[in-house]
Amino acid sequence: MTERLGRDISLGEGADVRQAYLSVPASGHGPGVVVIQEWWGLVDHIRDVCDRLARDGFVALAPDLYRGESTTDPDAASRLMLGLDIPRAVGDLDQTVSSLLGQDSVDGGRVGCIGFCMGGQLALAAACESARIQAVVDCYGIHPDVTLDLSRLEAAVFGVFAENDEFVAPETARKLESDLQGAGVRARFNVYVGVQHAFLNDSRPDVYDAPTAGEAWSDILAFLRAELRA
Repeated sequence: MTERLGRDISLGEGADVRQAYLSVPASGHGPGVVVIQEWWGLVDHIRDVCDRLARDGFVALAPDLYRGESTTDPDAASRLMLGLDIPRAVGDLDQTVSSLLGQDSVDGGRVGCIGFCMGGQLALAAACESARIQAVVDCYGIHPDVTLDLSRLEAAVFGVFAENDEFVAPETARKLESDLQGAGVRARFNVYVGVQHAFLNDSRPDVYDAPTAGEAWSDILAFLRAELRA
C-alpha cells in the first residue's frame, strides 16, 4: 500500500463528534472534494481515494457516515446501508462541506463531491440540498431509500456506470441522466463497456478492472478540474 498522505480528523462537537479522513496535496492547497463511502463504510479504499485525489491536486475529505462501523461482509454492509438515517447522513454531508470549506488549504467557495455505490446517490442528494456543491461525480450510485429533488440541483453531474452492473442497469443510469437533463442539470454519463459494479475499487480483485478504471479516473479528473477550475 502506498504511504498515506492524509490523516484522520474529527468533525462535529460534543456527543455528535465523528471521524473523517482529510488529505491535502503536497502544494498545500487545491479545490475541495468531499468523498462519500461505499456501503462498506469509511474503509482503507476510501482513504486511498482521498490520497489519490490529493496527489492530483485536490483537498479531499471523507466523512464516516456510519459513525465508527465498517465491514467487509456484504450482508452486514447491506444492513448498514439500509439502516442509515438518510436525513442525518445528508446533514452530516452538509456539515462536511462546511468543514472542508473551513480548511485554509481549500481554494474557492464551493466544492466537488464524489461518491461510490450508495455514496453516488448520496452525493446527488447532498448537492440537491447545498448549492455549495458545484460538481458531482456519481459512481454507480444506488440507494433504494434516497429520493432526489432535482429541481434544487445546481451542480454539474458526471456519471460513471458499468455495462454489466447487477445493481444499476445501464437503462437505469440513462434514465437518471435523462431526468437530470430534463430538470436543466448539466449532466453527462459514461457507461463503461465490459465491466461490473464497483469496477473502480482496486481493493476488490473480483470486480476491479485496471484499464477501464484508469480511463474512468482520467475522465473524473478532467470533469472535476473543468468544473472546479483546478
